[in-house]
Amino acid sequence: MMKKYLVIGNPIDHSLSPKLHNHWLKGNNINAIYDKKKLNENELKKIISEVKEEKINGINVTVPFKKAVIPFLDKLSPEAKDTQSVNTIYLENGITIGHNTDIAGFELAIKYAHYNLTNKKIFVLGAGGVAPSIIYALRKMKVSKITLSNRTKEKAESLKNLFNDLEIVEWGERIDFDMIINATSIGLKNEDSLNFDYSANGPDKYFYDVIYNPKETLFLKRAKLFGNKTENGKMMFIYQAHQSFTIWNKVMPKIDDETIKLI
Repeated sequence: MMKKYLVIGNPIDHSLSPKLHNHWLKGNNINAIYDKKKLNENELKKIISEVKEEKINGINVTVPFKKAVIPFLDKLSPEAKDTQSVNTIYLENGITIGHNTDIAGFELAIKYAHYNLTNKKIFVLGAGGVAPSIIYALRKMKVSKITLSNRTKEKAESLKNLFNDLEIVEWGERIDFDMIINATSIGLKNEDSLNFDYSANGPDKYFYDVIYNPKETLFLKRAKLFGNKTENGKMMFIYQAHQSFTIWNKVMPKIDDETIKLI
């Protein structure tokens, strides 16, 4: 019987998850298909019940549903619980489990980039989506300080309930940092602008964008012009998918040049 996997979100067009997972499924001779589905919040309960009924074998969750799916799941992994963020859903002994592979995805991506985060000052833009996972990973990697800014300040403040040592600043405020992470969806469209002063922090800072499609957002393009190191979310995306795939299929797919070029 053919297995069925899905990524759910809204919007979902830009997601390359099906491309990556189907490549791995084929390469490992697994009889399964991975698809994408645009949903509204009122459809979450039904789709998760299909995992319980084994009509769907696994779900990846993307923006804006990483937190919204939680009430419909039976159990959360410790990582998902600590971040209140789920990106991977699976069934184990009849129980639907929500897990977070974004944390490991980010951590492995930073290791892959050979960037040492110890004692670095980090500035995170955005409080939704993968932001809690990134903060969780940063703390594991022993950074000295994490400052966060979000367009709606209440949303940023609510993250302080999860991470009490987080410092919150107003949107558009200038601060000193070693690494800045765009965890917003600003940049998916070319005309989107972060209203950010790139010249203020001097060169040789590390600019990281979780967006991987387009390959280079305006945020990264501009940062490069001012002599900064830049990185997009491609490896984070590949590593989080790798972890999900392994959980579902009990097989570790290859991350080789072919895989990296695919995205």
